[in-house]
Amino acid sequence: MRQTDPLSVRIDRIIVTASRSQQPMESVIQFLSQPWPWYVSGPLIGLMVPLMLFIGNRSFGISNNLRHLCAITQPPEINVDFFKYDWKEHYWSLVFVIGTALGGVVAVGLLPNPEPIDLSIEAMAMIRAWGFELPPAGALVPPELFSTTLQNIALLFAGGVLVGFGTRYASGCTSGHAITGLATLQIESLYALIGIFAGGLAASWFLVPLLAR
Repeated sequence: MRQTDPLSVRIDRIIVTASRSQQPMESVIQFLSQPWPWYVSGPLIGLMVPLMLFIGNRSFGISNNLRHLCAITQPPEINVDFFKYDWKEHYWSLVFVIGTALGGVVAVGLLPNPEPIDLSIEAMAMIRAWGFELPPAGALVPPELFSTTLQNIALLFAGGVLVGFGTRYASGCTSGHAITGLATLQIESLYALIGIFAGGLAASWFLVPLLAR
């Protein structure tokens, strides 16, 4: 006659079986929680261009959503011709932006990197040379840059206006020009990209240090 296993043995077997079934999921979560190298994340972002062209002949970009939001919220008495179009034809672009934001929330809230942020020695030396305090644990930038001072609020507002004007004047932002534009060999996108990075470097080296004075 077959002997029945004690209750404790059966419970141990259930626990072992459950833990083994959870291992693949834990491996996936651990993989998603780690920073992805450039040779993985870069091609994934770049593949969005042919994917969107193949699905619906759509151009990958973000800044056009500013125009769509203005078209949605434009009061009838203003009546700007630039915003008079059927924005519902571009709902997919708004859905894409919402998905991008939700993806960031999920990555930070549910799949955070367990390792603390490790700034390079060169970055910390540059921050000290600018006269800022080193960022606290878990932060990338000095707290002075995003403190709620009148100067910071004015600079952030002015920067937002310039970004909004520049993306419309250049007919695209970094995603539209750097990813879609360069992928489709548009020389205008190369010029725009040079200007974008030149402005970013100038702001980093000349404008940001002024905030510490």
